[in-house]
Amino acid sequence: MTFSMQNAKCRISGLRRLLFWVWALPTINSALCTMHFALSITIVWRRFAPAVLENPVNKMNFKRITLFAGHYGSGKTNIAVNYAVKIKDAGIDVCVADLDIVNPYYRAKDSEDELQKRGIKLISSVYANSNVDLPAIPQDMYSIIDNKETFAVMDIGGDDRGALALGRYAPSIIEENDYEMFFVINKFRPLTPDAESTVEVMREVESAGGIKFTAIVNNSNLGEETTAEDVLSSVSYAEEISSLTGLPVKLTTVKSTLFNELSGRIENIMPLNLQHVRKYD
Repeated sequence: MTFSMQNAKCRISGLRRLLFWVWALPTINSALCTMHFALSITIVWRRFAPAVLENPVNKMNFKRITLFAGHYGSGKTNIAVNYAVKIKDAGIDVCVADLDIVNPYYRAKDSEDELQKRGIKLISSVYANSNVDLPAIPQDMYSIIDNKETFAVMDIGGDDRGALALGRYAPSIIEENDYEMFFVINKFRPLTPDAESTVEVMREVESAGGIKFTAIVNNSNLGEETTAEDVLSSVSYAEEISSLTGLPVKLTTVKSTLFNELSGRIENIMPLNLQHVRKYD
């Protein structure tokens, strides 16, 4: 009798162990799968996150209206197009307004097809990229000012002459107070090789356009010939302009092929895809 009782207890104990493992094995397997998935996510994040997080545009709170102005050839049009794409990539509907009525050789109109593919509307003069060189301002410009739901990137004409077109919209933009006015600098342009001459251009643009700049974009470059050393050599130039004006250097823009090489060596780098320049006869 005693033996039978002990035998029965052993069977019950064995059954309990069996039931425990029947319950535990799927749970353990699920936990291991979860750990493997988490480890995979961590590896991928560590591999790709730096490039995402180091791009300062990904950390910015975009203003409803962003304006880019500067000296002729500073690269503001290319930056405006790239900046609009970044805003769109952040899930915000945005349009690009080409207010550069002075320079017909390098305009946002050249990127119209690419912008349309990304769902970005381009507002430009009907005479843009034509043989007719008239300082015509597009009527749709007023929709940007009036429709507060619309985010916009505005490419302002070079120097004080180009900025004059901004004057008619300046009071409304200032009154709303939801804008960023970037001064684009390029130390390799012949008329802005040093901080003093660059600040002089900046004051002229502010006076003509009627809006004060809020930040600086260092876009010092030599086009496709630009090297990492060229960009690094411009840092002190940008810092001196910042010191003279009290404005922060909010972005340093570089062609995308130099982005990885310069990441960690310069703060607030934004990669650019160089815009195609249309040739005119």
